[in-house]
Amino acid sequence: MSELQTYLIIVGLVVILLVLAFNWWQDRRVRRRMQAQMPVIDQDPLLHDSGVIPAARVEPGLGGSNVALTEMANQSVEQAHPDSVTDQEESDPTSEVVIEITFQGPMTGEDLAQLVHPLRSAGRKTVRIFAQDTEGHLSSRILTDASYVSVQLAVLLANRSGALSAIEWSQIWNRAHSLADQLECTIEGPDQQTVLEQASRLDDICAGLDTQVGLTLLLGTIRPVQDVTAAARNMGFVPIDGRLAWLGDHGMVCFSLSRADAESFDAGMAGVDRLSLLLDVPCSPPDVRAFGRMVEVGFELAQRIGAELVDDHGRPLQSGTDAAIDERLQTLYTQLEAAGLAAASPRARRVFA
Repeated sequence: MSELQTYLIIVGLVVILLVLAFNWWQDRRVRRRMQAQMPVIDQDPLLHDSGVIPAARVEPGLGGSNVALTEMANQSVEQAHPDSVTDQEESDPTSEVVIEITFQGPMTGEDLAQLVHPLRSAGRKTVRIFAQDTEGHLSSRILTDASYVSVQLAVLLANRSGALSAIEWSQIWNRAHSLADQLECTIEGPDQQTVLEQASRLDDICAGLDTQVGLTLLLGTIRPVQDVTAAARNMGFVPIDGRLAWLGDHGMVCFSLSRADAESFDAGMAGVDRLSLLLDVPCSPPDVRAFGRMVEVGFELAQRIGAELVDDHGRPLQSGTDAAIDERLQTLYTQLEAAGLAAASPRARRVFA
């Protein structure tokens, strides 16, 4: 072996050690940041009786006690959470990891919008896209007549489908890498193991706080869907994505009404014999009478359509149940706030979706 080969081997070993040391330092920094931002929840804040049901970590769908409320109009959210405008214009290190692609030169917004469209999801996780223009401004809105120098892909770490998986991460990383290769530009992002560990920690915290409270309306016989929806809309329910929602004065969804058979009200099915009222706690604005108000509205709707209001186990509601549950919900609101997941905040609506 020549002296040159020996030197090359030594240099190679030094480079490998430097890379390993850098990766260790980066992982440690990320761990400290995540631990500082998201305290550990020691116990489920609510008991499992009295109709309060921790939500299962399953794929969101319409109907039943596992309905996941969709995001509301941006105007209503901004009114309830003034900081949401800022939140919309940058990634959230608590709930997202970022892949950054830097172009060799400025790119028009028209071209960029077409290229990034396939990157807006990773399996069951959403990917928010932020583009940086030539003046250094970062925005989620890509203007066709503007020029951009880089783009950030903010990948959601966890939602009700579970933690970001290795397959989902690989999917978005490979797509981003293909785009970077196509444009001959640079790409930066965290290593997979770091991402999966962050996702798992966030999912554990969310699982301990994810609670939905449901009520059931038993009609006794099959009734035309049009009759039921007409009665509900006359009371003030508004249609949103195939279900009906009860909005508060702030314009945000307090609770929703759906078909117990998981079909949309717009599905065109002839009749229905059971309805579900659902209070999605992390996605609904805090209220000292959140459950009590749903009970009142439920009783009025039951009278109008000739139904019986019962809990999720089919039992009639006991006197004082609403007050007891509302008291327990206050504890949950406090713990959501302490974990950085304030009820109905943009971050909470991302991860509890």
